[in-house]
Amino acid sequence: MPNAFATLMLMLWPIVIWRLFVALPPGRALIWSLLGAYLLLPPPPAVFDFPLMPALDKTSLTNLAIVVVAFLVLPQRPKLLPENKIARLLLAVFVLSPVATVMGNGEPLVFTQSYIRGLYLQDAVAQPINNLILVLGFLLARALLQTPDDQRDVLVALVVAALAYSVPILLEVRLSPQLNNWVYGYFQHLFSQTIRGGGYRPMVFLYHGIWLAYFVLTALLAALTVWKAANGRSASKFLIAALYLAIVLVLCKTLATLVYASLAAGAILMLRQRTQVRLAIGLAAILLAYPVLKSADVVPSDAIIAQAETLSAERAQSLSFRIVNEDILFERAMAKPLFGWGIWGRNHIHDSTTGEITTVSDGYWIIVIGVWGWVGYIAQFGLIALPIWLIFREMRHVEPTSPASGARRQRAMPHQNEALSPFVGPLAVMLGFNMIDLLPNATLTPITWLIAGTLFGYAERLAQQRRHPEHQTATHTSPATETEADAPRTIL
Repeated sequence: MPNAFATLMLMLWPIVIWRLFVALPPGRALIWSLLGAYLLLPPPPAVFDFPLMPALDKTSLTNLAIVVVAFLVLPQRPKLLPENKIARLLLAVFVLSPVATVMGNGEPLVFTQSYIRGLYLQDAVAQPINNLILVLGFLLARALLQTPDDQRDVLVALVVAALAYSVPILLEVRLSPQLNNWVYGYFQHLFSQTIRGGGYRPMVFLYHGIWLAYFVLTALLAALTVWKAANGRSASKFLIAALYLAIVLVLCKTLATLVYASLAAGAILMLRQRTQVRLAIGLAAILLAYPVLKSADVVPSDAIIAQAETLSAERAQSLSFRIVNEDILFERAMAKPLFGWGIWGRNHIHDSTTGEITTVSDGYWIIVIGVWGWVGYIAQFGLIALPIWLIFREMRHVEPTSPASGARRQRAMPHQNEALSPFVGPLAVMLGFNMIDLLPNATLTPITWLIAGTLFGYAERLAQQRRHPEHQTATHTSPATETEADAPRTIL
């Protein structure tokens, strides 16, 4: 069970957020509020569980606190609702569709020795609130992170955070994942899953070693992106950081992230921006269409497992176990395809006598379609993927630029149509690969929403400038705030 310090940290974090928004420009305050909470606060089961309210963990508590602080502290309140009509529709469906799920799951699941209750009115209130809180980070990033400089802030923050986090990571590689136990009084997952390759897979304060490895991967790609766009002495700093983070990623002992690292890094370093965005669209399309491909039996599961066996028999066995379980769970999901089975484990297969869950859901895609059905699936993943498509649509109207000259040319020609941000293609690639990882894993994190919201904000900004070029300002400030332009833009 979490100790008193875990509860204290959750209680104090809204104060930390308030101080960040007082001391930093709004965009940077948002970035560090989300990153700090994700990396430092205790993971579930450390939550505030108030009666008749959704449980507040480190993600939902942070999202709520940021909204409250932003509306109280900022001189100009951020506009949370997106301008794009498709985005508004997806957001409304994502937030409200759980009501239909609850209405279709009022019956209990009865077993010989136990039962799982049906869903009722309280769930129809709590689940839409949960979904709204989940997406707040995305909406805030869209409002406060709209410029190329904001994109660089996100990337640099990821690098700085990962470099600092590498110290406890290396400590756990040597001593085993014990920091969450030592600091917060509990072990957040199964210790057996941390033993890998004759050593240990670190977790620090994240839910699982896979989450930590994916964070390091994201920071590695961020370092490569900033290095490619930088010049002079700052470029060498980010190259050294990228090489160091690559070593840390290897020590995280997660095979999938190493594969993603080679593919995504190659795309970021070698492909043109438009090709990078096209690649990201393709990756997002795979996730959106995956249940259809699964239904048509065109997913080459046997070939994927055979390829994994050439790399590691242990990894192939784990992958085979996941695929078998997702096949079972997908068949279960298709029994209620539109709105799903709802919460409380109703989407799983249970022992007919004891009612215990007998299946394992690793991939986030199978969790979403089982719990919320096709409607919830399209709404949630469509909302994440939409920014990539909007960026691709706006790229036709923006002058292409080389990474090293993009930001400089934008400052030199403030009243001209902006050259395309040198960071937008790599950010799209990072988001696309994260969406692909939602097939085998549940790595939908605040960083996912942060990157998606940043891309969305930039796409809306480009669209606004295209429609109203006379409103373009010399400072290129985000419409969410007028004070950010006076702040220094460089962290390293």
